[in-house]
Amino acid sequence: MFIERFFGFREKETNFRREILAGVTTFLTMVYIIVVNPAILQDAGMDFGAVFVATVLATALSTLIMGIFANYPIAIAPGMGLNAYFAYSVVGQSGISWQVAMGAVFIAGLIFLLLSLTSFREGLIQAIPSSLKFGITGGIGLFIAFIGLKSAGIIVADKATLVGLGDFHQPVTSLSLCGLFITLVLLTLRVPGALFLGMVMTGIAAWVFGLLELPDQWLALPPSLAPTFGAAVLSLPQVLEQGLYAVIFAFLLVTLFDTTGTMIGVAEQAGLMKNGKFPRMRSALMADAVGMSAGAVMGTSPTSAYVESTTGVAAGGRTGFTAVIVSLFMLVTLFFAPIVSQIAGLPAITAPVLIIVGCFMMGGLAKVEWDKFDEAFPAFIVMLTMPLTSSIATGIAFGFITYPILKVMQGRFREVHPLLYVFMVLFILQLVFLPES
Repeated sequence: MFIERFFGFREKETNFRREILAGVTTFLTMVYIIVVNPAILQDAGMDFGAVFVATVLATALSTLIMGIFANYPIAIAPGMGLNAYFAYSVVGQSGISWQVAMGAVFIAGLIFLLLSLTSFREGLIQAIPSSLKFGITGGIGLFIAFIGLKSAGIIVADKATLVGLGDFHQPVTSLSLCGLFITLVLLTLRVPGALFLGMVMTGIAAWVFGLLELPDQWLALPPSLAPTFGAAVLSLPQVLEQGLYAVIFAFLLVTLFDTTGTMIGVAEQAGLMKNGKFPRMRSALMADAVGMSAGAVMGTSPTSAYVESTTGVAAGGRTGFTAVIVSLFMLVTLFFAPIVSQIAGLPAITAPVLIIVGCFMMGGLAKVEWDKFDEAFPAFIVMLTMPLTSSIATGIAFGFITYPILKVMQGRFREVHPLLYVFMVLFILQLVFLPES
């Protein structure tokens, strides 16, 4: 058949049944994003229904491009962490509108698109030390876990200590803890789609105890994109006027190496790497760059390759047909907006996902050379400042400033890529003259 030849089923030693099962598995492990992403961006003042549609369409489009043109079993969707940074730091703390913030995402997407066509992309990735990469990923994990704990009421503001323990007698807090426990058990037992199933089971518990009111109609035509569509493009002049260069850089940098690292990891697991190289890397990065740019135009935060794709690979997925299946299932969710909006309106259902995904993002810290202070401290300061300042960009800035300085003080300045010195100067100027808030 044409599909078998097009995706190379024989060469990859796979078949229809295996690829479809892999696609369904990946879909179930990442479908939580259609609930969590609109819920987070709604806090930035965006229309829930429009963001829901934008999330689904950006996911379906970029994942379809990945499947057809790059032929990898890798799914792409709005990235966790960057959506929280968009809502709670760029918009929430800086006082700029979500329209202008989305314009910054659009510019970052266009730059990503251009970099995907050049060799500068590899140079930029290689210029960033591994300790900073792992520190940034870990910091984002702490950042979104902190948001999850806060939205669940597990931690609250405290005048004396800034942060204190919440009241576990509150219904939402109790349900959040229950949902967290259920999801942890499912993950421990390696149940496929544990995050999604945990949300479902928490939702059922919420309904039983009267905390969740189900809609009369579960199926409906997709909401309109009108409230968010095109706002990013119209806001481009304001992005430049307000000098959101650090924000643009943060979106670009995190998306770039997070996507690249995830893609390489999934390809290695699937046995698709050739002599240590990543074939069709340009097409793969283009899929994410297009998804990021188009997603910004439609109204959603930056996309990224999803590590949940490894579950599909574990189920036997080896070709882009797995990604195509994920796209098709995503499009079907467009018609379930009523129930999705109800679920997202209860923090107890979405908070456990934020906390657990935050944990997932800490894995790379094991690769930081903690016995080398000049490598360890920059990673540490990045992780520390991201959640405490509610800013990914500020965390990146502290890391990019301290790393070169410590190397220079040790007389090992030649180990630092010239680009890092440029970034160090730019970040110092930005923190001094153009602070985010």
